[in-house]
Amino acid sequence: MSNLSRCLWAEGDPLMAAYHDTEWGNPVHDGRALWEMLMLEGFQAGLSWRTILARREGFRAAFQGFEPETVAKFNAADIRRLMADAGIIRSRAKIEATIGGARAYLAMQAAGEDFATFVWGMAGGSPIQGDGVTVPASTPLSHQISAALKKRGYKFVGPVIVYAWMQAVGIVNDHSKTCFRRTAKEVKKRPSRKKARS
Repeated sequence: MSNLSRCLWAEGDPLMAAYHDTEWGNPVHDGRALWEMLMLEGFQAGLSWRTILARREGFRAAFQGFEPETVAKFNAADIRRLMADAGIIRSRAKIEATIGGARAYLAMQAAGEDFATFVWGMAGGSPIQGDGVTVPASTPLSHQISAALKKRGYKFVGPVIVYAWMQAVGIVNDHSKTCFRRTAKEVKKRPSRKKARS
């Protein structure tokens, strides 16, 4: 598929191209999968997504499949184990944020708040179509979702991280106009932006 036109960030790297071609921007409606990706986006803070993607299977093994019920029970011994695991990003703050994120996810569930319904409800229920040219670092909606997540106890969920997550899980379609994965179907247009992210 090397002759296909992709978003520029996915060109020239087989790992990134495969992720772009099969996952990035696909609407995800499974709450656990949405939560896993949000936790991985938190680990990306200050790093490249490629760094996280190359270690994703290591993360999944270390966090036992990213099952919130399991991760929420992690204790000091688990933190020590994770801090010694070369297969992941060994940041204590991010590890603790993921454990806290599992507890926040379960607290939402216990309160009758389904994670997928909560997220997609804030987004209006269907993917938001970007203009295919500009890619903002954050949007008013990513600020709103970020604030709502922080209120529920999540960490490493600033508006820039949240926007990258929204792109990854298909809440927003930011495939470029020339990308083979962009569709013509528009559900809800994002307001135009004057500046594109470099």
